[in-house]
Amino acid sequence: MSTNFLVWGMVAHMIADWPLQNSWIAVNKVSLKHPASWVHGAIHFTALVFVFSPLVAGILAVAHMLIDTRVPLIWWRRIFHFTGEEPMATHVAIWLDQCAHMLCIAAATQIVARLAGGG
Repeated sequence: MSTNFLVWGMVAHMIADWPLQNSWIAVNKVSLKHPASWVHGAIHFTALVFVFSPLVAGILAVAHMLIDTRVPLIWWRRIFHFTGEEPMATHVAIWLDQCAHMLCIAAATQIVARLAGGG
């Protein structure tokens, strides 16, 4: 059961984060004050609610929005001394962002499975 949540949660995330994200969202989602952040969060909620309960989908959507502010990425760069100017810095930033989102989905999957008694 938890494998289904994990696989479909990742699929929902990838659809919401790539084909359903336009340049307006990509540029402006870094600020929770901008409507693009909330539109992006709503898209993620809508995709994730097909996999998880509305409560879990809502928590994941909010976590997604917070990760997209880039604050966690900035913290990570500071801790691991990334300057952001290396040739691969953009690729590292994109995948660091995606790893954070996937980690949240994996954690939610494990919590849901344990609460359902599926271990």
